Amino acid sequence: MSDMIQLVPNKWVSEKVLMAITGLTKNAIRLARETSWMEGKEYRHYSCDCQPKDNSPILYNRHEVDRWVERQQPAIPRKKSA
Repeated sequence: MSDMIQLVPNKWVSEKVLMAITGLTKNAIRLARETSWMEGKEYRHYSCDCQPKDNSPILYNRHEVDRWVERQQPAIPRKKSA
């Protein structure tokens, strides 16, 4: 019998983990980061010297991303053609 390890995501997660726990695609995350999310709230750059640059890796606040998803308006129904 193999051992099973269950991991619980941290508050700040990588893009790969965010995709796994939310179902958001890589492109949806990029677009939201560029148009909707605020750096320091939904995402933040990080570096080992605590001086991140624009091209530093990014972590995402999964709780704030969940709140962002919950604030989404219902989809507008499309007109059906005959």
